[in-house]
Amino acid sequence: MKHLILLSLIILSASVFSQTKVSGVIKDGTGYPVSFANVIFKDSQEGTISDENGRFYLESDKTYKTVIFSFIGYTTKDIELTTRSTYNMEVVMEESADALAEVVVYSGKTSKKNNPAIDILRKIWENRRENGVKKFKQYQYDKYEKLEFDLNTIDSGLIKSKVFKGMEFVFDQVDTSNVTGKTYLPIFINEASSKVYGDNLLNEEKEVLQGNKNSGFDNNQTLIAFVKDLYNEYDVYDNYLKFFDKAFTSPLSRTGIDVYNYVLRDSAYIDNKWCYNIVYYPRRKNELTFKGSFWVNDTTWAIKEINLQASKSANLNWVRDVYIEQEFDVLNDSTFLITRDYFLSDFSFRKKEAAQGVYGKRSTLYNNYVFDIPKDRKFYNKQVDPYNYEVYNRPDDFWDKNRMEKLSNDEKGVYKMLDTLKTVGRFKALYNIGATLASGYYEVENFDIGPVFSIFGFNEAEGLRIRLGGRTYFGQNDPWRIEGFGAYGFKDDRFKYGISGKWLLDRKSRLTVFGGNRRDVEQTGSSLTNSNDVLGRSLASSSLLSVGANDRLSRINLSTIGFDIEPWKNFVLRLTGSYRTLKSATETFSIDYKVMEDGVFTGEVKSELKQAEIQLGFLYAPGRRTSGYGVEQTVINSGDFPSFYAGYSYGLKDVLGGDFEYKKIQALYSQPWNIGGIGRLFSTVEVGTTIGAVPLSLLNPIPGNQTYFSLYNSFTQLDYYEFVSDTYASLHLEHNFGGRIFSRIPLLRKLDLREVVAFRAIYGEISQENKDLNASNIVYQAPEDIYWEWSVGVGNIFRVFRLDFNFRGNYLDNPDARKFGVTGVFGFSF
Repeated sequence: MKHLILLSLIILSASVFSQTKVSGVIKDGTGYPVSFANVIFKDSQEGTISDENGRFYLESDKTYKTVIFSFIGYTTKDIELTTRSTYNMEVVMEESADALAEVVVYSGKTSKKNNPAIDILRKIWENRRENGVKKFKQYQYDKYEKLEFDLNTIDSGLIKSKVFKGMEFVFDQVDTSNVTGKTYLPIFINEASSKVYGDNLLNEEKEVLQGNKNSGFDNNQTLIAFVKDLYNEYDVYDNYLKFFDKAFTSPLSRTGIDVYNYVLRDSAYIDNKWCYNIVYYPRRKNELTFKGSFWVNDTTWAIKEINLQASKSANLNWVRDVYIEQEFDVLNDSTFLITRDYFLSDFSFRKKEAAQGVYGKRSTLYNNYVFDIPKDRKFYNKQVDPYNYEVYNRPDDFWDKNRMEKLSNDEKGVYKMLDTLKTVGRFKALYNIGATLASGYYEVENFDIGPVFSIFGFNEAEGLRIRLGGRTYFGQNDPWRIEGFGAYGFKDDRFKYGISGKWLLDRKSRLTVFGGNRRDVEQTGSSLTNSNDVLGRSLASSSLLSVGANDRLSRINLSTIGFDIEPWKNFVLRLTGSYRTLKSATETFSIDYKVMEDGVFTGEVKSELKQAEIQLGFLYAPGRRTSGYGVEQTVINSGDFPSFYAGYSYGLKDVLGGDFEYKKIQALYSQPWNIGGIGRLFSTVEVGTTIGAVPLSLLNPIPGNQTYFSLYNSFTQLDYYEFVSDTYASLHLEHNFGGRIFSRIPLLRKLDLREVVAFRAIYGEISQENKDLNASNIVYQAPEDIYWEWSVGVGNIFRVFRLDFNFRGNYLDNPDARKFGVTGVFGFSF
């Protein structure tokens, strides 16, 4: 979404070049829209159907003088065209008295019984096939993909705006969408040519990039990867199609008859194959469904062509329209292989038709299928250099040979136009504003200042806190990076700082060395799984508002050095050496501990902890996709893949003055789940134990949350340090129904609100020897009876805010126990 913010800042304008264009709305005699009517140019095969609101758009490169409107139960209507472009037509169709007895009503609910369309749908289920390549042991094919961003819906007022003074030349590259009828201006194009290899026996697939070319935002792999992730691979035969982190019910789904109406509209030969044409549309509003039609073969019951358009009432943010087309070809009279996939989405802050927006388009073509040529597993496991200079700098003759679809004249002109646009000062200024909002950093030459959103903070130790930081930035693929910050607290009158550096030594294995030092005030124990990130800082450490006193803060001096390596894709091994000192940052909080020798208290109490530690960690995130090949990569499908972490820490006593020897074992597993048409579930399980006697600062406080923000993986109704443990197991579940319940309540339906429920629980223990060390003002209590809490929330308020109502499940007799609380969270989501 942050990339859409960037793009939305530069919305521009249009004109028209096609030979014949028509648009408008079709109604019946009562003024009610006629959905899914046929619109076709006379004496041609060029046509379309009206949408659920009766609206249509049709264009052709040829010149036509007549357009024909037809629909079952209505008299066919011919309208003469007097100009090449005829917009905002209002077509009134009259009911045909002779056909009334045989009318199939498209706009109402269709019967599930004695419906030939549903009989055909059942045949599709019985002969359901996966993608055609899955029918072979091995497969290879060529793939050409074109990604494009276009600015759309431009009026004269915007064209004359002072914002675009000096950039008028961009209007020379304008076209009109044959799907929506809106004018648009391409602002970004990326082309990729690849070779895809797969083995169904080994369950492996590998895509080898042969060439890549882009314009608009120079070599911006993050933006390219972001768009690719939006249009993730999908199979129309699946029950649910996942786009924008939402699960749409496929019209070919086995549950389709519960959410769609189906009508058998036509039958005809397509490529010498007899096919049936079925129209489908939603039974209810506000659900994640489509409308459209498909052609299906009458012997194999495989899809020949299909188009899908998201329901206008679907509970989606920032997306005004979604349109998909797929075409299949026949191999050996039986196997259908995909040859073309087209995906268009219309992004806009408002859903009104006249509002400016951004098209995101992906066109994928497939060719040269070859089957049953085996390759060993080493071929699929071999790491490929993520950046090959030749791949990103192919000559024009390479693209002339490997493009499966020629660029239009407008698209060819875009390459030159965008290169010119980047030299315009006004455009640079707009781009810099968007880049700052998207990344949180303001760019100055080869240095970024920020993050700008963390300049101000507040806590009991520092009072008002001001922070200013930055990082080196020569480009998104920098092999090394240095970053740091300085901060000042007006209450404690102290200066804090942090500095760290990292260097990528090898791109293929991603061998990276890192190190740094930080002196700061921190809310330790804000998460269960330990992190030695030098510049990491929890929201609890400087939240502007909090519930009760946020005074249990520590002064930390942390130094780290280490390396990580990725020997296999998405499997990271990290070894870190660290040294830290800790002491209380406020007079009302103590981390004091008793000095023990052979289990006997010596009478000495220490207020400062010194500890050296070695930590070995393993992170595995199958399915994670990243962009860039420098020392830092951007995860482009965050929250869309499972994650496994295991860590082992060893405390070094008497090394650099280390106070304790201990062993700590921790593990974490998180997984998002799309649960059919009822929403999305996030789950996290954490377990850990500490072996050896340690004081409060080395134990595992159960992460409470005294802020007014909803923080996942924390316990909203717990205060900081209310529970402390050395052994724990926790479970977090959060489910977003995506508006499925509210959409059935008439008064709430149009608000597009979303329902969220959550459950959190944790079990913990603490040993007697750890209790014996305690000399702090914290009374140790572990949740041995399993502490739990739950919440219900209303999300998508104004499309950016969620409000949660939190309830404590037990331990209600604890001092100052908070039985109920309200928290909220801001965020952009589709």
